[in-house]
Amino acid sequence: MASDQHKALLFGAAAAVRLLLFTAFPSLPSLLAGRVEVSTPVTSFKRLQEGLFLYTHNVSPYDGGVYHQAPLLLPLFSLLPNPSYHPFATNLLYTMVDLLSAHALMQIADSGQAAVTRLFTSSRKELRWSSVAIAAGFLFNPFTVATCIARSTSALTNLFILTAMAKASQGALITFVLSMAMASYLAMHPVLLFPPLLILCYDVQATNMKAAPHAWRFAVTHLRRLSIALGALLYLSKLLTGSWDFLGATYGVRLLLPDLTPNVGLWWYFFTEMFDSFREFFLGVFWLHVASYMPGLTIRLRKQPLFVAATLTGIFAVFTPYPSIADAALYLSLVPLFRHLFPLMRYTFLASSSILYASFLGPVFYHLWIYAGSGNANFFYAITLVWSLGLSVIVGDSLYAALRDELDVERPELRGKEVKRI
Repeated sequence: MASDQHKALLFGAAAAVRLLLFTAFPSLPSLLAGRVEVSTPVTSFKRLQEGLFLYTHNVSPYDGGVYHQAPLLLPLFSLLPNPSYHPFATNLLYTMVDLLSAHALMQIADSGQAAVTRLFTSSRKELRWSSVAIAAGFLFNPFTVATCIARSTSALTNLFILTAMAKASQGALITFVLSMAMASYLAMHPVLLFPPLLILCYDVQATNMKAAPHAWRFAVTHLRRLSIALGALLYLSKLLTGSWDFLGATYGVRLLLPDLTPNVGLWWYFFTEMFDSFREFFLGVFWLHVASYMPGLTIRLRKQPLFVAATLTGIFAVFTPYPSIADAALYLSLVPLFRHLFPLMRYTFLASSSILYASFLGPVFYHLWIYAGSGNANFFYAITLVWSLGLSVIVGDSLYAALRDELDVERPELRGKEVKRI
């Protein structure tokens, strides 16, 4: 009962903070929605409003070349009052999205799959934070709050990713597949989370059943279900827009990077300087680089599928074409699930210092470049490199800790001794 009271108090406080910011600072949503660190061309609420205006006036939302988001978002937001005049309904929607995301995160924490799986039990499994503390870290993370206030559609993508993780950790197959399909439909790259989360779901099913399901049949069946769910969403989008043109305007923009608006990622500056003759080659290389982490991590850390999925979200926050602080907020909210790895991590001070340094100086360098005219693109890109460095250090350090934790279980005589990676 005490836990339920703590949860209710936490959710009430988080909702109050968000609604207070929306109400007390009515210009804050527009200010944050215009920040390149918070909104990108594929998640911007301002661009969603442009597409919604065209949609409600019976014009294809993709005619203007501004709207690059999923078509099914349009009928959803068309049901709400115009946020320019009556913003409360939209504000309440985004507040509820954050609360639902926190609830899914609590379900992941309560499942215990972070430290104890079917094939692996950490020797430090007693080190863990409560689900309420982990949810509080997510709800009061400044990056999460800023994403909510800016009303970025990344909040919806994060909700479906966390829901997919929660349902996989519970072995709920149908809702896992549907959540995974929605996340992939909204942002495309979450489909790379499907293999490790499917393994997690298989492990939970095998633990709960007397006889483990046939592995290949299980994988093929749920891959087919995911394909059917995604196909249904795409077909509904085609019926809504009247053609398949939305594919190029949504997923084509992510794949081919025609919009080089600055963001906290690594792609925009590189392709601004790229000669056109090399563009296709490096697009392939960059996307291959993003996708290449999934098979290696899934195979090597087969015993810890939830950790693989969480690590992939950190990789997405660094290496996808249009990342924002929402992607970092998702990853940083998942890291506390692995409290048992913290004693093995070595560079937490360096990583946290880099992220704080970039968080404070990023807006300053962007202002010097765009508004003050006393800097150039190198100012802002340099600070995004520091930001990516901080996230990369956390990803690499946590990977080292996970591998060392496995070694301590497999070779107890090496516990506490220094090891070298070859």
